Amino acid sequence: MISAALLALLFGLGAVAGFAAGLLGIGGGMLLVPFLTMILTGQGFAPERVVHIAIATSLATILFTSISSVRAHHQRGMVLWHVVNVLAPGIVIGSLAGAQVAGALPLFWLALAFAVFVGVSATQMLLSREPHPHRELPRSAGMFAIGSGIGAVSSLVGAGGGFISVPFMVWCNVKVHNAVATSAALGFPIAAAGTAGYIVAGLRQGNLPAGSVGFIHLPALIAIVAASVLTAPLGARVAHALDIKPLKRVFALLSYALSAYMAVKAAQAA
Repeated sequence: MISAALLALLFGLGAVAGFAAGLLGIGGGMLLVPFLTMILTGQGFAPERVVHIAIATSLATILFTSISSVRAHHQRGMVLWHVVNVLAPGIVIGSLAGAQVAGALPLFWLALAFAVFVGVSATQMLLSREPHPHRELPRSAGMFAIGSGIGAVSSLVGAGGGFISVPFMVWCNVKVHNAVATSAALGFPIAAAGTAGYIVAGLRQGNLPAGSVGFIHLPALIAIVAASVLTAPLGARVAHALDIKPLKRVFALLSYALSAYMAVKAAQAA
């Protein structure tokens, strides 16, 4: 039976992650995975499984949070559905494969991969670098390969893929607003395939806590989604009233601390 204290912590984490996602336009995984790792470690979850559970559960939240985001972008006519259609098959294959790889990785490599991901993402946010468009989108085979890469990396770190897909599309002469909207739509197939992959991968493992389906921890998933759905719109409204550039710098510095925490987790497992 999950404790009321744990539920409160998870609900609070979901509220903060949802607000940050709405305010800064970032994926919640950068916050969810490190803090969920801390919370579940404090609850005595098996150390060798806790990062797998955190990443898988973070990815599963995107199944729910992406829907409202995609709907809003679609209503504004910003989603390039033809791009979604050609990237999605590769994304599904890559996400399924990435989850299987993550499930088989020792804690050291998985925590290290996430630490590197957060560190690179924080640096991009801090420097505000934007790719310069100088080519067109590749043909179907190329889009399948790109989609596979986006899906594999995203499911490996529990993220929605925007950290790769947005720069890629802007680099290929897609307007940034369309790139962001299209990336939001790509989050759903990433999350759906990745979640399925983590369920299958987790079924082969032991030492998982009660309430888990594969690597997905259902109580955490429900609490985080319930809170983030409430606070993400609030964060979006606040973003329209503030200059968020200084806030992004602060978040980037926090992300470096979270990256360091995950690097320590990797070192402890070495």
